[in-house]
Amino acid sequence: MHREVKVLIVGTGFSGLGMAIELKRAGERDFVVLEKAGDLGGTWRDNSYPGCACDVPSHMYSFSFELNPRWSRMFARQPEIWDYLKRVAEKYRLREHIRFNSKVGGARWDADDKVWHVTTENGDTYTAKSVVAGVGALHIPNIPTLPGIEAFQGRTFHSAEWDHDYDLRGKRVAVVGTGASAIQFVPRIADEVGRLTLFQRTPPWVMPKADRDINTWEQKLFRALPLTQRLYRDFVYWTRESTALGFAVNPKIMEFAQNIAKRHMRSQVPDEALRAKLTPDYTMGCKRVLISNDYYPALGKPNVDLVTDGIAEVRANSVVDRAGVEHEVDVIIYGTGFHVVDSFDYLDVIGKGGVDLAKQWREKGIETYYGITVSGFPNFFFLLGPNTGLGHNSVVFMIESQIRYVRQCLELLDRHQADELDVRPEVQARFNRQLQRKLSKGVWTEGGCKSWYLDAQGVNRTVWPGFTWRYWMRTKTVRAEDYTLTRARRTRVPA
Repeated sequence: MHREVKVLIVGTGFSGLGMAIELKRAGERDFVVLEKAGDLGGTWRDNSYPGCACDVPSHMYSFSFELNPRWSRMFARQPEIWDYLKRVAEKYRLREHIRFNSKVGGARWDADDKVWHVTTENGDTYTAKSVVAGVGALHIPNIPTLPGIEAFQGRTFHSAEWDHDYDLRGKRVAVVGTGASAIQFVPRIADEVGRLTLFQRTPPWVMPKADRDINTWEQKLFRALPLTQRLYRDFVYWTRESTALGFAVNPKIMEFAQNIAKRHMRSQVPDEALRAKLTPDYTMGCKRVLISNDYYPALGKPNVDLVTDGIAEVRANSVVDRAGVEHEVDVIIYGTGFHVVDSFDYLDVIGKGGVDLAKQWREKGIETYYGITVSGFPNFFFLLGPNTGLGHNSVVFMIESQIRYVRQCLELLDRHQADELDVRPEVQARFNRQLQRKLSKGVWTEGGCKSWYLDAQGVNRTVWPGFTWRYWMRTKTVRAEDYTLTRARRTRVPA
């Protein structure tokens, strides 16, 4: 199948659906959304491991134009967030625009006709005036190569590809990694497995989770008086926004939060030796800050062991740590997160002059303009692109800023009857100099750790350095002077 379309959107998570809604609200109908899977939802469809939940309060983790008064918990769980996305898609009749089971294979810029040629792995082709990539960074599981893993005779799977058909009851389970996913599923499976061995490389900072059921009267109040929910959302936003002071302005402020985390640990981990293993040696915020009320208690269970010696090798039915201790296991579960900075290595996007975007970023470093546009790749837009991730607030807020910005870019093309919109290289370079100067002073760089925020050269290519309201202000209106607008070469047909 071949189709010509004005806007091609890739992905049906918050980003892709948000962009589709923004176009519909602006009166645009000539767009298609490509989705690699058989249903919508992005990361909230894929991650269905036990205990999967959001670590941003529910009322902030939703579109501002589609508040949900029916959240059942302060921190929504995966099924509820997925249901929310499906309801939003139904309300705006987005399914008629979505092509499921259509994984994008590549995109090529046609410099003569000023269009993108996009192919899918199932053989379909599209010609699009503009492409919006809403694929995000948390979609390619990071599975480490463990020495000897090919000899393992048990089951293995990643938390993002949870094997629900495999019965864990009574099994000897090895969990590799102690990140955001592991601290959610470990407490859920600890009681049903026979033995759980958790391999920790670096301990995370864990804060108490202010989670609870949302009362029926609260839900009724939000439905009857929507303003009350909006005011509560604003309260949540500004409360979380204030924490950016410690992340980006003065990392010493994080000492206050660290004391809270240490008290939380002391209250839940009476064993001093175990506490020593669980205490980070870096500043909070250098790596992702986690929240949980049941992770520490799970580690104190008699059938749970925490191993901090690393993995030396995997054998047919066991994992051997670097201290030489052999741990017999039936299944290995990877709680090792995703490819984030290097997730862009998988892009097959060819821009002006045949430039390969992934190759350019590998060789010269990842640079964009506000994480949305890239010089030399006209009419191509990222949502939740490089340096727009957050460590303190809701990425949905960032997405809304971006979809509005992209919509304005598309309107700019129409208003000027242009075919190509390309950010000026000097504008992009100046923005990145300022960005990295700000990031160099933040906790991600000065906190004393290695994290997935940084690339191989130690440069932060992941998070936005500071307040989200500043990002909102800077992207509120597209500056036409930041871009070059050109038209395609067309042959005049004689009358």
